[in-house]
Amino acid sequence: MGRLGPTEIILILVVVFLLFGAKKLPDMARSLGKSARILKSEAKAMKEESNTSTPPASGEQPPAQRTIHAAPGDVNSARPVNEPTDTTQR
Repeated sequence: MGRLGPTEIILILVVVFLLFGAKKLPDMARSLGKSARILKSEAKAMKEESNTSTPPASGEQPPAQRTIHAAPGDVNSARPVNEPTDTTQR
Protein backbone atom coordinates (compact mmCIF):
# COMPACT_ATOMS: atom_id res chain seq x y z
CA MET A 1 0.00 0.00 0.00
CA GLY A 2 1.20 3.53 -0.75
CA ARG A 3 2.75 2.79 -4.12
CA LEU A 4 1.16 4.04 -7.31
CA GLY A 5 1.47 1.71 -10.22
CA PRO A 6 0.82 2.50 -13.87
CA THR A 7 -2.82 1.41 -13.58
CA GLU A 8 -3.52 3.83 -10.72
CA ILE A 9 -1.77 6.70 -12.48
CA ILE A 10 -3.79 6.12 -15.66
CA LEU A 11 -7.00 5.97 -13.61
CA ILE A 12 -6.14 9.28 -11.90
CA LEU A 13 -5.41 10.93 -15.26
CA VAL A 14 -8.73 9.70 -16.68
CA VAL A 15 -10.61 11.08 -13.67
CA VAL A 16 -8.84 14.46 -13.99
CA PHE A 17 -9.59 14.50 -17.71
CA LEU A 18 -13.27 13.78 -17.05
CA LEU A 19 -13.54 16.36 -14.27
CA PHE A 20 -11.88 19.26 -16.04
CA GLY A 21 -12.47 18.40 -19.67
CA ALA A 22 -10.14 18.50 -22.64
CA LYS A 23 -10.71 22.20 -23.20
CA LYS A 24 -9.53 23.41 -19.79
CA LEU A 25 -6.45 21.23 -19.37
CA PRO A 26 -4.22 23.15 -21.83
CA ASP A 27 -5.29 26.45 -20.25
CA MET A 28 -4.47 25.10 -16.80
CA ALA A 29 -1.07 23.88 -17.97
CA ARG A 30 -0.34 27.25 -19.61
CA SER A 31 -1.24 29.20 -16.47
CA LEU A 32 0.84 26.81 -14.36
CA GLY A 33 3.84 27.41 -16.64
CA LYS A 34 3.33 31.16 -16.47
CA SER A 35 3.17 31.02 -12.68
CA ALA A 36 6.36 28.98 -12.57
CA ARG A 37 8.16 31.54 -14.77
CA ILE A 38 7.00 34.39 -12.54
CA LEU A 39 8.12 32.56 -9.42
CA LYS A 40 11.50 31.79 -10.97
CA SER A 41 12.08 35.38 -12.07
CA GLU A 42 11.06 36.74 -8.67
CA ALA A 43 13.35 34.31 -6.86
CA LYS A 44 16.22 35.30 -9.16
CA ALA A 45 15.54 39.00 -8.60
CA MET A 46 15.43 38.53 -4.84
CA LYS A 47 18.71 36.59 -4.93
CA GLU A 48 20.41 39.27 -7.01
CA GLU A 49 18.98 41.97 -4.78
CA SER A 50 20.26 40.31 -1.61
CA ASN A 51 23.74 39.93 -3.14
CA THR A 52 24.00 43.58 -4.19
CA SER A 53 21.92 45.14 -1.44
CA THR A 54 23.65 48.01 0.31
CA PRO A 55 21.88 50.80 2.16
CA PRO A 56 22.01 54.11 0.26
CA ALA A 57 24.03 56.94 1.76
CA SER A 58 22.14 59.93 3.09
CA GLY A 59 22.73 62.02 -0.06
CA GLU A 60 22.00 59.30 -2.65
CA GLN A 61 18.75 58.79 -4.50
CA PRO A 62 16.75 55.58 -3.95
CA PRO A 63 17.08 52.87 -6.62
CA ALA A 64 14.94 53.13 -9.74
CA GLN A 65 11.57 51.42 -9.81
CA ARG A 66 11.59 47.83 -11.07
CA THR A 67 9.15 46.36 -13.57
CA ILE A 68 7.93 42.78 -13.28
CA HIS A 69 7.18 40.90 -16.51
CA ALA A 70 4.87 37.89 -16.37
CA ALA A 71 6.84 36.08 -19.07
CA PRO A 72 9.94 36.91 -21.09
CA GLY A 73 8.94 39.38 -23.79
CA ASP A 74 5.43 39.85 -22.37
CA VAL A 75 4.91 43.61 -22.30
CA ASN A 76 1.12 43.55 -21.94
CA SER A 77 1.10 42.33 -18.36
CA ALA A 78 4.16 44.24 -17.13
CA ARG A 79 3.57 46.39 -14.09
CA PRO A 80 5.76 48.70 -12.02
CA VAL A 81 6.56 47.59 -8.50
CA ASN A 82 7.00 49.88 -5.53
CA GLU A 83 9.89 48.69 -3.44
CA PRO A 84 9.23 48.52 0.29
CA THR A 85 11.00 51.15 2.31
CA ASP A 86 12.60 50.21 5.58
CA THR A 87 12.11 53.09 8.00
CA THR A 88 13.14 51.23 11.14
CA GLN A 89 16.52 51.90 12.70
CA ARG A 90 18.73 48.89 13.29
